Amino acid sequence: MRRLLLLRHAKTEHDAPSGHDQDRRLDERGHRDAAEIGGWIARPPPLPNLALVSPAVRTTQTWEIVREALKGAGPAPKVEFVPELYGADPAQLLIAIRMASVTDPKRLMLIGHNPGMHELALTLTGSGDQAAQRALSDNLPTSGLAVFDFAIDDWNEVSFRRGKLVLFVSPKLLKQASRS
Repeated sequence: MRRLLLLRHAKTEHDAPSGHDQDRRLDERGHRDAAEIGGWIARPPPLPNLALVSPAVRTTQTWEIVREALKGAGPAPKVEFVPELYGADPAQLLIAIRMASVTDPKRLMLIGHNPGMHELALTLTGSGDQAAQRALSDNLPTSGLAVFDFAIDDWNEVSFRRGKLVLFVSPKLLKQASRS
């Protein structure tokens, strides 16, 4: 069994001072949301063993905030910054996931960007929680987290439509749940 956590970066400023998309930083809400989703990930351990992170500023900042929230909840995940994750489509993201077989983590987290991350989540889903599938169908929002289980022994075996969507959560959904 392997578990995959797909996390979209947190909310960002509209434009980077440099004018380059890769340099966009998290805004105030993004910092809060990343901390909230990181705290949520830390509550139901086990934690990811490895995080593959796009090197863009916003994904790096998201990772740093999530990493801080995970401290003390278990062994710290290893991290690799993977340039190919920036702007990646589902096929490219699938290649990155399969490359994780080298270190063979049982639980892998990807932190990246839409539209590729949302499209990947949709194409990985073969079964799972129907409410989560409906909630995820329109968008993987900023700080949105989709968690998949795969009945496999090696990351090389991951393929489209073989994932079980265990849950989908976002800061907005967490706020709605806390009001209920």
